[in-house]
Amino acid sequence: MQHLLSGMDRARLALEAGQRVPSGALSPSVSSSWHRCRETGLDPRARPRGEIIPFVEVGHRREALATLRQLALAEMQLLHSQIAGSNFVIALGDGEGVVLDTISDHQFADSEAGRSIVPGSVWRERERGTNALGLAVMERQPVAVYGREHYFACHGHLSCMAAPILDAEGNVLGLLDASCTNEARQQHTHALVRMAASQIENGLIYQQRSESFIFAFHPRVEYLDTLSAGLIAVSREGAVHSLNRPGTALLAGLPVDRGAHFDDLFEAGFGSAMDGLLNGGVVRIRDRAGSGVFMVCRQIGRAGLGRIETMQKTAAKITVVERTSRPDFVCDDPVLRGALEEVADATSLRLPVLVTGETGTGKDRMARHVHAASGRSGEFVAVNCGALPESLFIAELFGHERGAFTGARGEGAPGLARQAHKGTLFLDEVADIPLAAQTALLRFLDTQEVRAVGGQKSTKLDIQIVSATNRDLEEMVAQRLFRSDLLYRLNTFTIRLPSLSARTDFPQIVRHVVERLAPGTAVTDEAVRRLGARSWPGNMRELEAVLQRSLLRRKMPFLDETAFELIRAPAAADTCEACRGHAVNEPRCSSIRLAYRAADQNIALTARRLGLSRTTVYKHVQ
Repeated sequence: MQHLLSGMDRARLALEAGQRVPSGALSPSVSSSWHRCRETGLDPRARPRGEIIPFVEVGHRREALATLRQLALAEMQLLHSQIAGSNFVIALGDGEGVVLDTISDHQFADSEAGRSIVPGSVWRERERGTNALGLAVMERQPVAVYGREHYFACHGHLSCMAAPILDAEGNVLGLLDASCTNEARQQHTHALVRMAASQIENGLIYQQRSESFIFAFHPRVEYLDTLSAGLIAVSREGAVHSLNRPGTALLAGLPVDRGAHFDDLFEAGFGSAMDGLLNGGVVRIRDRAGSGVFMVCRQIGRAGLGRIETMQKTAAKITVVERTSRPDFVCDDPVLRGALEEVADATSLRLPVLVTGETGTGKDRMARHVHAASGRSGEFVAVNCGALPESLFIAELFGHERGAFTGARGEGAPGLARQAHKGTLFLDEVADIPLAAQTALLRFLDTQEVRAVGGQKSTKLDIQIVSATNRDLEEMVAQRLFRSDLLYRLNTFTIRLPSLSARTDFPQIVRHVVERLAPGTAVTDEAVRRLGARSWPGNMRELEAVLQRSLLRRKMPFLDETAFELIRAPAAADTCEACRGHAVNEPRCSSIRLAYRAADQNIALTARRLGLSRTTVYKHVQ
């Protein structure tokens, strides 16, 4: 049987039995790491020591690496968009293997592995065994550790890819890592991590060498704007201050150590090369090994931040794959996703759709998705049923003839239902439809025919009906405030929107809203956790308001947990006794009472300003 085992199987058996690991079964770097771990006395069958440093110290480390963190989080956000949905975590570590920030898919964040890769967790080899973060520190090169190549058996289901980030001096300043719960060799992701680390390193050169000339060079002119190009930072006298890794590789064998001069590396004298470079052109020169390269000036002794931003935008244009999805909002919650899978079938049968949920859960957005899923060519016509006066509800909905009643428009009106022909009629706040009008609406739902007030002729329409409410219609039926037969016609197909605090896809919602408000802004996992601890009585509206305020007040081009320290949860709402303690009704009741006081307790004026009926206002302020 032994000869049927794979090389990895034999290596693991030997490791866990304390025997000599067969040569050739592992890469040299992993083999050396296993040997060091065994010499340290680590038991591969045990669980590693999961050291996590205090969060106060994490804050100090972040402050010391503020420039790195600013550049890295932007690249992590881009990397997350490229591999989103692959059950990954992207981590930024410092040069000692301490994790500073993470951005992850929420499935990974909720896993056992995700709970171990958090800010403050230490991934040095001597505690965690063979792993990509710890190995990248020691190797000073990008590394990948796949599955059972990890020293500890409990990490055998992980694949980790890490790349060190060198500063302008060539020292390991930080680490970029992508890990997933998959033993497969993620070559594509490994390449993306290396590219992101290179982008950060180039950004550090521009940032830390803002006083220097920076030239890009490459043997092929079309590669000058890619990550393959060498970057060299030189003083006004020609002394070499920094050289990125591609530049070091292109000048292999030449004296590229600190203290070198431009003339030590290139045949053209520094002065003559500068004449062509400062004119904005591309010059062709030879290095001291005789190889020809093209060179262009990228910075003339100025602050590099603007250039960094330009580079990031260029990288985004090159690497980001545009993806479209339907619907245009997050719906990864299993309850919600299950309902959405049936929307197209429901609309193909012209079933009325009822959307229920607390205030601010996104009923209007869902209604628009139902319209889009139906594929109808007509308009989406929204009707706020609570804003239409009871006496005019039927006339506004079905239209009226000229002079049909006192106050009627001189030319008459076709009605909102006719505008929705071949499209969708959205009855928002359907619970506020007056009882007298409910009968007319029921008749329309049965026949799909409308007759204008004062008219004699009926018109057949083709309309998809969508209604929405935040109230309990069955309870209203029991109280004889809503017709039972109308409810049974409206709720043929019901979509119940969970409250924001009950959504399992909360992290994706946060990142989706931030991307819409401030495209490209990174949001760390700790920021998402801080937000997830709130109750969110106002649901999506409250979340969006909090994120807008945090984006306005932020001091860095990303959002971490500190962005929300000054934003407190709202105080208890001022509500009527009937709504107090009711998460669905409290926000609406509070806004009505606030408007009522602003209108000097004038019910009619409050109703006009809010677009509600006077009965609705009175119910909340009595």
